[in-house]
Amino acid sequence: MQLKYLEHYNETIRSQVISLIKTEKLPAFLLQKYPGTHNYKTDKNLYDYTLEIKNSYLKKSQPISKVIYDGKIHVINNALGMHTFASRVQGAKLKSKNEIRVASMFKNSPEAFLRMIIVHELAHLKEKEHNKAFYKLCEYMEPSYHQLEFDTRLYLTCIDHFGKLY
Repeated sequence: MQLKYLEHYNETIRSQVISLIKTEKLPAFLLQKYPGTHNYKTDKNLYDYTLEIKNSYLKKSQPISKVIYDGKIHVINNALGMHTFASRVQGAKLKSKNEIRVASMFKNSPEAFLRMIIVHELAHLKEKEHNKAFYKLCEYMEPSYHQLEFDTRLYLTCIDHFGKLY
């Protein structure tokens, strides 16, 4: 059985997930742990939510010009979210814009999964690479970051095998 979102995890973890899938207990496991979805359904709500997190942890980082749900991310880029940075020359000034795009499938997901994605993309404001400093910053903003990343991967695996969960 292929577990594309869990390829890099050890065999013990993958076999436990396969067992949950075969016994059809994975959806119930996730619904028990994450019983509801968030209320950030519009791009404006998502922007405000992201700004709230940014202002709590990264006050001095570059401003964010846009945060939106993007229906093309998951399919084209095989990602959950994206951080883009663009520099443009306007007259004698150099203008820069930071944008965050979140896969639209996370409009109806638990808030914890959305928060993990936002934290990940915000960390890219300071650390461009996925290195030790990057993950340390993610954990600073969300102490349960690694568990949430794993659970989000379980959620995606569940969707692959059982369809929509929420």
